[in-house]
Amino acid sequence: MKISKKAITLNVGLVLMGSAVFAQSLTDAKKAIDAEQYQKASSMLKSLVSAKASDGENYYNLGLVYLKTGYIDSARAVFTKGVTADPKNNLNLIGLGEADMLSNNPSSAKTNFDKAVALAPKDYKTYLYIGKAYLAQDKPSDDVSKPDFTSALANITKADELDSKDKDAEVFLAQGDAYALQKKNSEALGPYFRVNDIDPTNRRAKTQIGKMYKESRAFPEAEKELQDVIAADANYGPAYRELGELYLQWSSFGVDKEKAAKAIENYKKYMDLTDKSLESQLRYAQFLFYAKDYKTLEQVATSLQVPANDPKSTIVSRMKGWAAYENGNYPQALTSLTDFFAKEKDKTKILGNDYLYLGKAQVKAGQDSLGVLNIIEAAKIDSTNADALAEAGLALYKAKKYGKAAEIYTLATKYNPNGKGSLTNYYYIGQTRFLEGYFAQKDKKPLNTAALIEADSALSHLNKVSPEFALGYFTRARIANLLEDKANPKYASIPFFEKYISLVKPEEQAANKTNLVESYDYLGAYYADKDKAKAIDFLNKSIALDPQGPFAAAKLKELQSPATAPKVKGKGK
Repeated sequence: MKISKKAITLNVGLVLMGSAVFAQSLTDAKKAIDAEQYQKASSMLKSLVSAKASDGENYYNLGLVYLKTGYIDSARAVFTKGVTADPKNNLNLIGLGEADMLSNNPSSAKTNFDKAVALAPKDYKTYLYIGKAYLAQDKPSDDVSKPDFTSALANITKADELDSKDKDAEVFLAQGDAYALQKKNSEALGPYFRVNDIDPTNRRAKTQIGKMYKESRAFPEAEKELQDVIAADANYGPAYRELGELYLQWSSFGVDKEKAAKAIENYKKYMDLTDKSLESQLRYAQFLFYAKDYKTLEQVATSLQVPANDPKSTIVSRMKGWAAYENGNYPQALTSLTDFFAKEKDKTKILGNDYLYLGKAQVKAGQDSLGVLNIIEAAKIDSTNADALAEAGLALYKAKKYGKAAEIYTLATKYNPNGKGSLTNYYYIGQTRFLEGYFAQKDKKPLNTAALIEADSALSHLNKVSPEFALGYFTRARIANLLEDKANPKYASIPFFEKYISLVKPEEQAANKTNLVESYDYLGAYYADKDKAKAIDFLNKSIALDPQGPFAAAKLKELQSPATAPKVKGKGK
């Protein structure tokens, strides 16, 4: 997700009224930032800026709040004021560099960082904050931009060297973050433990340790770490968020389905303890999707008020569309996702799920061709999305669009040749092509012979991979009958009918009555002039299943008549 560059007007003169209310210190404001209470931190910092207009550190932290909430232009304006108000303080130059990094302008960022170093080349905080600025590109909602880990670690290491007495826990916190963001959890643990040695009141390092245990699927250990944080500070919101995500991931392994409910409970607690910034609400919406709480997701996404020109409105449209589809609100899903694709110009930020849900919504709306194209795009990104092609194929099958359905099932086998549901897809290629051919023959239209041969090939593959899949043989028998040369019949269907019958268990006969009767009738007719006893046996079995069946009783009577001279007749559908 692209970070919003929407500007917020900063009118220092209007925040004077806040100074009486927020007499807290800069330390309090930093704690609010760490706890992701950005509105609270912003109010405190505006008050501090008003009270101490020449203190550059207040401007710097206020600018950071704007960066963390996605308002880069507003942050840049604050940093610029800070440089003017306190020109000897290099923090706002670092802030400008961080804003440049978030704007994908590393060249300008380095210029600002170099200016900051020139002002205080021996101050470890210079390198610490530059290192953190290089890390700041990592955003939970940003699918593209990545931090410059090399530059980040070089600066944080320099800060560690200059802070020779290891007094500042923030240095080790930054080191831990640099490794954790690269998923180098083993390297991150040491610095995070050092944070707790220096500052036992630090909540974020222990929260990060819990998060890393979660990522390593050490769920009980992660739970303990996070619950320890909450026991020490019941109002530390980020710990509840990580606990919510932990329980959600834990529940997906089937250990304890009740943990899914605990996941949502903890995430709601996180939202209540923070200021529900748009960024946190979007993250909550994503959480609800993975928690499969689609009703709440649709409510949350619909309630978000985002100006149409704000880039984050694109993500809102996405979440509305996903939720609406899952809730069966297909017209709204189509509207929201069409809006999403119209807004999102950067194709690298379009996810497989975006194509998937748009395609499925289009199929529901009868836009089969468009829908299938988008589902194919989804399958290219993630082969598991090929399941949706099978869904589209089934919808077309039920609509009796057999030729189109067969084409979709063929695509499903292309993108998902061996995965979940793939065997069913091979079967439906055969079934849809048979029905297409059956109705073409009934309407005296030419058969699509090539398609029928391809369908038989798909069923042959099914027979090899799953030799107990009875319907595969039955459908091959029917296709063989359609392809039969009536002038010179080969009766290729016979072994398939016989194999099908042999695979149907006694307790399954009632459910397979229609197919069995068709098979017995055909075999009875075939064996009538080859093996009379065998023919009679098949016909009796047909009558036992369907006493009113028109063919078997008449054929049996014919065979048992002294003047019988049976001729083989194909018994089709």
